[in-house]
Amino acid sequence: MLEQGIHLISTDEMTGIQALERLFPNKRIKPKQVEKIEFKYERHGTLSLIANWDVARGKVVSPSIGPTRTEQDFSEHIQRTIKIDEKAE
Repeated sequence: MLEQGIHLISTDEMTGIQALERLFPNKRIKPKQVEKIEFKYERHGTLSLIANWDVARGKVVSPSIGPTRTEQDFSEHIQRTIKIDEKAE
């Protein structure tokens, strides 16, 4: 795609990602047993992720993580992505 001059960036968002922390470590595996995963956790609120995928290069570009996802957040994310993309060329 790059050789053909095609530049494609895909943007996606995940809102309301819970930030969780396990209260206790998982139990170590013993021979012929399955791992025991602790189920109790503490909540630390939610986060919003906005990320771009550079299709031709196969990598994430300029991810934004924050407490909200407003129109202003999205607009700033796109503006920052364009600036980073212009520097890469």
